[in-house]
Amino acid sequence: MCEANRGPSYGDLRQRQMKIESKRDPELERQCIEFIVHHTGETVNTFDDLKNGVILCKLVNKFCEGAVRKAETSTAVFKQRANLESFIQGCKTFGLKDQEVFQVNDLFENKNIPQFTQCIVALGRYAQGIPGYDGPILGPKQSEENQREFTQEQMDAGKHMIGLQMGQNKGASQAGGDFGRPRQIHSEFK
Repeated sequence: MCEANRGPSYGDLRQRQMKIESKRDPELERQCIEFIVHHTGETVNTFDDLKNGVILCKLVNKFCEGAVRKAETSTAVFKQRANLESFIQGCKTFGLKDQEVFQVNDLFENKNIPQFTQCIVALGRYAQGIPGYDGPILGPKQSEENQREFTQEQMDAGKHMIGLQMGQNKGASQAGGDFGRPRQIHSEFK
């Protein structure tokens, strides 16, 4: 459905849309576009230029060769949406998790642009892990495993420590907590 065919939203839907729009970051969106332009060599001015999915398919193939077999250049809506689905699947093949990708309508109908930018940032983060990557840095570096070795003595010493999650209240109590009215108990049966 085209945005021009959609009427104004009210109530909960309006609040949800306002919440999503408040998460938009123009600087991050600009960095995402620069990232896409750098790796594809294509001209991208706005996210509307990406809705057909062709450039995005080219982008994911840059990092994960063969992730998308063929991007359809047709102007048919179902072909464009299929390209976006192919891009999403290509991102998952590259290693992105389900919560890091977007749904087709998030971009195609501008329903959740922040989710789309999160996907591009995640793609950039995973790309930094490619040996010899020299492209623009987008988002934080992917974390690496930090495995530690402990002796048996250290493990045994840890058994007798009380963690903060284990009910420790550091001397706090409920004494003196009598502000407000006392609880009123009414009984209908006498």
